[in-house]
Amino acid sequence: MSPCPCRNRAVAALAAILLLSAFDTARADVLIGLAGPMSGTFAMLAQEMKDGAEQAVTDINRAGGVNGDTLKLEVMDDECDAKTADAVANQLAGKGVAMVVGHLCLGASIAAATVYAANKIIEISPATTYPKYTDERPGPGIFRLAGRDDEQGLVAGNYLATHYADNNIAIVDDNSTYGKGLADATRRAMNAAGKREALTQSYDAGASDFSDLAFRLKAASVDVVFVGGHAADVAAIAQTLRDQGMTTAIVGGDALMTEEFWKLAGAAGQGTRLTFPPDPRKNPQAAAVVGEFRARGIEPEGYVLSAYAAVQVWAEAAAKAGTVAFDAVVTALSHDHFKSVLGDVSFDQKGDVNLPGFVIYEWKNGAYDYAHM
Repeated sequence: MSPCPCRNRAVAALAAILLLSAFDTARADVLIGLAGPMSGTFAMLAQEMKDGAEQAVTDINRAGGVNGDTLKLEVMDDECDAKTADAVANQLAGKGVAMVVGHLCLGASIAAATVYAANKIIEISPATTYPKYTDERPGPGIFRLAGRDDEQGLVAGNYLATHYADNNIAIVDDNSTYGKGLADATRRAMNAAGKREALTQSYDAGASDFSDLAFRLKAASVDVVFVGGHAADVAAIAQTLRDQGMTTAIVGGDALMTEEFWKLAGAAGQGTRLTFPPDPRKNPQAAAVVGEFRARGIEPEGYVLSAYAAVQVWAEAAAKAGTVAFDAVVTALSHDHFKSVLGDVSFDQKGDVNLPGFVIYEWKNGAYDYAHM
């Protein structure tokens, strides 16, 4: 006796449904990466990036995903190290990520960019300011949402020349690619504006004692010191100067835009000024997202909204392209404009973002805001 035809149809229909379900599951997730120093000295900054990217993924998936597919975020620790970043980038390539938010540290960003370019993976850095990151980018899929150190140095140098025209100024750096590059750019801009430095000095990053630097600043009667270096060292320098009774004003770069600086410097950091892009929390386009973060107990400062924007802009480009395929999304990123929490975003032919550059902030009573000029 042959089976009932209706049963055969039901089994066939069920098999088709299961097949379609399996197909949908296979294509349900688009994997993207986030890479940064999740451990070590700069973990706090990497956490800002992670908070931003995670929230962006949540918001995009809630709104329907990218071209109907959901995003999944893979977070990797590059330890702020070029060799580790190279390995991390290869691991992300092996996982098949479509794009990466990162990296934060200069050496890591440049090392990883070569891997991403070779594997046709888009990298959007919310933090890398070194000019050669894009000037010498290894492929068309390398972009940044951060400003450039030569632009940052121009703002800092002009500020020093204008606001401290009658004071003795020292230019100090930690001899790293980032710190020295920023200090040199600042010096060039300051000199071009007609102001010469009274002292140029380098120090060892991570030094335990800055008393010799303080002695040299004091001997040169320095009123203002620009420091190209990272938060922990600048905080220690500030403490040393104040412990020795010096009132020398401190100016630095974007690396000081972190709570770590104030936690380490305390009252010694009062009045420290720094360069950083305009605060996106004040951008009306970011109001709803800022509210979301604050409702979760996260203050979206530092690199939070830049990392959010990296995912947001890539997702918009993929939607415009109708695919997450590398070539199509790179074309969209290179030629279109995008709404983001940072404002209206587009990229130039190098992959640099077209956004307002740097402004001057001031640390005061444990918080930073635009400096009163």
